Amino acid sequence: MKLYTAPGSCSSASHISLIESGLDFEFVPFNLMQTRTLPDGRDLSEINPKGYVPVLELDDGELLTENVAILQYIADQAPASGLAPPNGTMERVRLQEWLAYINSEVHKLCGFMFMPGPEESKEAIRERLARRIAFIDQRLADRDYLMGDQFTVADAYLFIVLSWAPMLKFDLSSFANIGAFQERVAARDSVRKYKAAIAA
Repeated sequence: MKLYTAPGSCSSASHISLIESGLDFEFVPFNLMQTRTLPDGRDLSEINPKGYVPVLELDDGELLTENVAILQYIADQAPASGLAPPNGTMERVRLQEWLAYINSEVHKLCGFMFMPGPEESKEAIRERLARRIAFIDQRLADRDYLMGDQFTVADAYLFIVLSWAPMLKFDLSSFANIGAFQERVAARDSVRKYKAAIAA
C-alpha cells in the first residue's frame, strides 16, 4: 500500500494508524504548503481528482480517499490491532459516532479558522469549538482514550486535529483531560515513528 499524505494535516491520522496496524505501507509525502506536488512532480489531482489527501493506494491499484473511510479500512485490515471494534457491534457504531463528531464538529471548525477572514468571525468559531472540545474533555474524564482503555483510529484523528491548536490561537490549557490525552498519545511508539518519518 501507498499512503499519500501531507505531514501535519488530517491525513497524518492515517499515517499513525498504519504504523499502529503493523501493515506494510509506503509513505508518499505531499507538499501541501509550497509546490503542492508529489515527490515525482505529478499534481495530486492525478491521484485524487478531489485534490487533497489522504489517498490510500491499495496493492491492486485501487484508490481510497476520505480520512474517515481510510481509517476504518486500515483498522479492518488489522483486526488484532484493536484500532476498531468488530463490524456489526454497538462498539463499532460508537467508533463511527466519534469519527463523525471529530470530522464534522471539530475538524471542520478548525478548517474554517485556517481560512482568511475577520478576527471577529474566527472568535465566534473558537467559541463553538470550545463547546465541542469541552464535550470531549468531559468524556475523557474517566478513560485514557475515546473508546475506553483501547487506542483506536478515532484517537489518532483527534490527536492530529488538536495538535493544530497553537496555529489557530486556540488555548487548550483549561481542558485538563484533553491535555493528558495529547501527552498520552504523543508518547505512543507509533507517534514517535510518525514524527521521525516526516522529519527524515
